[in-house]
Amino acid sequence: RMMHGTDESLTFQPYGKEGEAIYSISRAGLNQILIDHADQYQNVNFNFEHKCIEIDLDTPLAAFELPDGDISTNGSDIIFGTDGAFSAVRSVMQKLKHFNFSQEYISHDYKELSIEAKEGDFQMDKHSLHIWPRGSHMLIALPNPDGSFTCTLFLPFEGENSFEKLKSEEEIKGFFEDKFPDALKLIPNLIDLFNENPTSPLVIIKCFPWTYEGKVALIGDASHAIVPFYGQGMNAGFEDVSILNEMMDKHGDNWIELFKEFETSRKPDADAIADLALKNFIEMRDLVGQEWFLKRKKIERALYEDFPEQFIPQYSMVSFTNTPYSEAVRKGNQQDLILDELSNKEDILDIIERGEFKSFVESNNIIPN
Repeated sequence: RMMHGTDESLTFQPYGKEGEAIYSISRAGLNQILIDHADQYQNVNFNFEHKCIEIDLDTPLAAFELPDGDISTNGSDIIFGTDGAFSAVRSVMQKLKHFNFSQEYISHDYKELSIEAKEGDFQMDKHSLHIWPRGSHMLIALPNPDGSFTCTLFLPFEGENSFEKLKSEEEIKGFFEDKFPDALKLIPNLIDLFNENPTSPLVIIKCFPWTYEGKVALIGDASHAIVPFYGQGMNAGFEDVSILNEMMDKHGDNWIELFKEFETSRKPDADAIADLALKNFIEMRDLVGQEWFLKRKKIERALYEDFPEQFIPQYSMVSFTNTPYSEAVRKGNQQDLILDELSNKEDILDIIERGEFKSFVESNNIIPN
């Protein structure tokens, strides 16, 4: 990630080791790939513009409203509700006894902006996630293959430095001149983009159970919607499918047992990534520019390089391995204790610089075998 200071200074922080990188991809492009692949199978059909209006959990049966207003009713052995944070399937399940549900809007909304390519080329480093951290708010930019950057502005929806304070052209431009001066130079059409693009909320969804009597199951955002600050929302949904697939091999057609194991084993990981994503938001918008945090990151990187088997940073566990999210949280809490101990040693960065870090850690028995 590349941090942009208000003085237009740049600071680069690698996310992992050489060869480890995070990738952003087109959601529309991914959808097209999945549809093209599924179209190879004769028993797969896509029905667009069908709005789910009712679910009968016991049958199970789903009713859809078509574009012309007609209603289409479809029965099935099993219904998978993969219909997002505001799931129609889940809304029916919420009426069941003992169904637990929470919906939390965070205090920030977001607005999408863009930095266009200049003469077909990138105007900033194309190998970085660019972040303008400003404490209570931030701007980020992700590179696209065509040389442009997709930017997202995260601001509180009310209060100081919020969307409610940015109404006029003068207020919007003045805010960017003060907070994101280098970005403003790259977005000549800022006012048009700001006024044309919607301001959208960010929501966290938690619920349980995710399934009903071996007939209906919630997957992905329908059961565990999270904020986007770890880049794991889509990955978590794909993990649901992968884990379900493994359990089909184990349980066969015993869907009641399969669903029970799925929801009970997967729920802790879904809760963990929801918490991690919110924690990473605070890191991105506030901590990445602070001296103590940068010191801590240097120590963490040194531990990863010198003890790659015993110490894999939490971010790397989540982004570059198949470590379950709940396990990454548990190990991350242990790592915090180690980092606290090392950060309190005043000359620790000098020890790293002199190449004496590994022997220092080993001699003090700081990393458990």
